[in-house]
Amino acid sequence: MEERPDGIEDPDVRHALDAWGIDPVTWEYAPVGFGDYHWTAADTRGRRWFVTVADLTRKSWYGDGTEAAFQGLRDAMDTAAALRDAEPHGLDFVVAPARNADGGTVRRLGSGHAVSVFPLMSGTPGHFGDTLTAHDRGLMVELLAKLHRTAPPPSARVLPAAFATRPQLDAALREMGGPWDGPGPYAEPARRLLLDHATALRGRLGEFDRLAGELKDGGGPLVITHGEPHPGNVLRVGERRLLLDWDTVGLAVPERDLWLVAEGPADLARYEEAGGRGPDPSALALYRLRWALNDVAEFLDVLRAPHGRTPDIEQAWRALAGTVESLAAGAQGRS
Repeated sequence: MEERPDGIEDPDVRHALDAWGIDPVTWEYAPVGFGDYHWTAADTRGRRWFVTVADLTRKSWYGDGTEAAFQGLRDAMDTAAALRDAEPHGLDFVVAPARNADGGTVRRLGSGHAVSVFPLMSGTPGHFGDTLTAHDRGLMVELLAKLHRTAPPPSARVLPAAFATRPQLDAALREMGGPWDGPGPYAEPARRLLLDHATALRGRLGEFDRLAGELKDGGGPLVITHGEPHPGNVLRVGERRLLLDWDTVGLAVPERDLWLVAEGPADLARYEEAGGRGPDPSALALYRLRWALNDVAEFLDVLRAPHGRTPDIEQAWRALAGTVESLAAGAQGRS
């Protein structure tokens, strides 16, 4: 996030690092990503760290309320650490959180936030929306096949295909008849955007329900999945690819990951050859659609809440408009 978290000051975060035995000598806010807050630090022993403060009010896929969000985040971070540390051979592409003195991976920070600490890795970061070359896709497909073959640790949760923000999206579609001009400058434009494309969005929700029903009836075995292996969560180190941001890790069908990487039959065949099962086109379509609908719900949730005209809010508005228009165009293509 470009903006810093409300109610959390730098000394609060630095003090939380005591649990990891980290005494920062350098400290800098890193305005990257969307949803969480980040700092970089170096300590008195020359170690470099990437410190993440999670906003527990923005983790709805873990359940209702900040306590459920904290428990879910803890399970996810514990899962990532277990994948990295598994015996006899951990997954060296998992950039997992460091364990603190108590063996934990997450620490509460106030009532609505939590902090995790990661080693700051050297490499070339990607960006969401980057176009992968065939070579890059091949490396990622093989990485995902290895991940999906790994035995899941006990902390890994089963993640249903349904998206937790569905009630917010359904409510917005019901409540778009009157103005949303109270919360902030982008609320009313968001309502008009939804009104213009309501029929298409309802059609895409129906399509999602149909695909989810097909997956429930005939989906394959669940595997450990990352959830968001897009280029923005990948660090390139020579020919190695490291996966970041494991807060969405959990048990699901492989297509939950594959749709973000594979572009065609050759990539899917390579995945199968690398030890994965043959991907299901219907499940790939389901998770592609799920991503877009969940984004619409999350951005609407932000823009229907009190807000000002800030860089993060402007990013949310642009992303909402682009995603809604893309979903509507996809609906036209199916009519």
